[in-house]
Amino acid sequence: MTTGRLFGTQRQERLLAALRLTGAVRVRDLAGEFGVSELTVRRDIAALAQRGLVTKVHGGAVLPVRGGPDRQPRRAPMRFTVGMVVPSLDFYWPSIVGGARAAAAALGVDIRLRGSSYDPEEDRRQISLLVAGRQVQGLLLAPSLEGDSAQEMLDWIGRLQVPTVLVERQPRRWTPATRQIEWVRSDHALGLEIAVHHLRQQGHRRVGLVVAPGSPTSAHLLRAGQAATADPAVSDVLVLRDRVTLGATGDRDAVGRLVRRCRHAGITALVVHSDSHAMAIAQVCAEHGLTVPDDLAIVSYDDEVAHLADPALTAIRPPKSHVGRLAVELMVSRLLDGERRPAYRVLLAPELVVRDSSRPWSSMR
Repeated sequence: MTTGRLFGTQRQERLLAALRLTGAVRVRDLAGEFGVSELTVRRDIAALAQRGLVTKVHGGAVLPVRGGPDRQPRRAPMRFTVGMVVPSLDFYWPSIVGGARAAAAALGVDIRLRGSSYDPEEDRRQISLLVAGRQVQGLLLAPSLEGDSAQEMLDWIGRLQVPTVLVERQPRRWTPATRQIEWVRSDHALGLEIAVHHLRQQGHRRVGLVVAPGSPTSAHLLRAGQAATADPAVSDVLVLRDRVTLGATGDRDAVGRLVRRCRHAGITALVVHSDSHAMAIAQVCAEHGLTVPDDLAIVSYDDEVAHLADPALTAIRPPKSHVGRLAVELMVSRLLDGERRPAYRVLLAPELVVRDSSRPWSSMR
């Protein structure tokens, strides 16, 4: 506790001194040290953030990232160690991991990364290896939550002795766990809505939904498609009975049957998850003498390799890097502020990247 009242500039100077020493400060600790309210400390942090001297995080502040064309971002002193388990280290997930690592470097977090394999038992094994011997202070997890074992997995995670943030995963309901599980993910339902709105603007009124099997993203898209057909505003657009789940993209007979089915049903556009399935459909269309987008418009979902197709595919791009960044920020907030703040459940909006596969054919001439 200080003796005598500090002026604003004095508080801010001492705040910066503490930040340079430790790399991160907590509002609660500073309020006690300075003998002022937490609101006053937050205002000091906001003033310093406006000058670019600190970066605000939930519950405190950290040193800002300094960078430029010829400089690497400044790495904050390591203060926390966080484990991260993702189901794959290729496709989709590298962008999430990259975003997490960028935020971790700025916020003083050491990321311990492990890859799993969309298998609940392997998820548990990798998580257990991280928490054994208290190696980590928090966990960023993307476990398999499909099927009957989903709730059992969530209950198990809720009993772990470290805070957890789910990444691109969401429990279907509240659970009475002692420690509430936080999550951040892409709003795939909104992504489907964006895709359908775009196709409607191009004049399409019969749109099919094609999904990859066994994907958590596909599950969200299917639920969103079911909700959309109940909405009178779009029920004439998304034709759920023409929804198709494709298996391996190498099954050209299945893709050919899908294309013929679309022609027979009068479907003029498809929303397809994922990029590889969308590219296979475009290739089969070309082999059948059909033109994309003149005969069949395509919007891919994921935007990993959609730009490599011929024609380049319009795509919904989930905010993968930002999901990783925000997951780390939420974890730092939890570690700084403890159980004082409520659990956060965050949805991030995808974006539409318009390319040749959904533009009016006349505009491509």
